Amino acid sequence: MNINVLKNEKNKLIIELEDRYSTLASAIKNELWNDKNVKVAAVNKKHPLVGKPEIIVEGPNPKQMIKEAAERLQKDLDKFKKEFLKEC
Repeated sequence: MNINVLKNEKNKLIIELEDRYSTLASAIKNELWNDKNVKVAAVNKKHPLVGKPEIIVEGPNPKQMIKEAAERLQKDLDKFKKEFLKEC
């Protein structure tokens, strides 16, 4: 996975993902809103067919916030996988 940092400021981070990770970008954005310190969490895609998703995060430590959101998502995915395999 290629991640391009478009803006890295003290309280704002904008990263760009490859186009095929649009769904992941949305999942991370949604999970970011579970952090009470997040001021802004958004996904921007300049064109729906050819644009690359950008994750925009504002808060006290945006890089750490994305890391923690990804870790929470991983836990949820592990739980889903376990339950899915149990049912199938």
